Amino acid sequence: MLQSREGQRVPNVTFRVRANNEWKDVTTAELFDGKTVVLFSLPGAFTPTCSSTHLPRYNELAPVFAKQGVDAILCVSVNDTFVMNEWAKDQESENIVMIPDGNGEFTDGMGMLVDKADLGFGKRSWRYSMLVKDGVVDKMFIEPEEPGDPFKVSDADTMLNYIAPTAKQPDQVVVFSKIGCSHCAKAKQLLSDNGFEYIDVPLENKIRGKVLGAVSGEMTAPQVFINGKLVGGAEALEQYLAR
Repeated sequence: MLQSREGQRVPNVTFRVRANNEWKDVTTAELFDGKTVVLFSLPGAFTPTCSSTHLPRYNELAPVFAKQGVDAILCVSVNDTFVMNEWAKDQESENIVMIPDGNGEFTDGMGMLVDKADLGFGKRSWRYSMLVKDGVVDKMFIEPEEPGDPFKVSDADTMLNYIAPTAKQPDQVVVFSKIGCSHCAKAKQLLSDNGFEYIDVPLENKIRGKVLGAVSGEMTAPQVFINGKLVGGAEALEQYLAR
């Protein structure tokens, strides 16, 4: 039975980390003392849910957490530092501190070390998240003990909702554009001027019409989507922002 460690100090562990081609020791005191830290732990680097959802969403919401007084977001996995470093590069997780708990000492100390030998993983971490203040666990979200790899409560949104239920989350903005298109440039400038971060998806001539027609019902660039909804081209975006 996995038990919450709320109200208890995190384990005293030294992690062996490889940075700039050199070995260095990172202690839990360095990571937690005098700080407000969000930590999430998962079964393994490069595994599906961890790579597609768990890590990316924490990375995306990191600026929002920071505004709520969170000093750092840590990702812990029972993997060695080389694996964690390569995973960090693959995920472009610039807002996350990757912690390689290669020997499982921290995970074991948290009571979250589980046997996944049936998958060929050996000992790994159960999926959970926690809010830690000055080295003491304030809140834990532990996934239910169900078969497989449940992912219901340790996600970034659940943690953010606990810390700051009314915090505004970043908008999801995508611009499907054409290289050299003045209307596309105008749409992107409008977004920047209004404080929107966006993903630009330039489309080649031979596929642009089909792609835009499939996703928006329109054949011309740009086509702007905000939070899953089609806004349209530059003029439509201008009207949308003027509301």
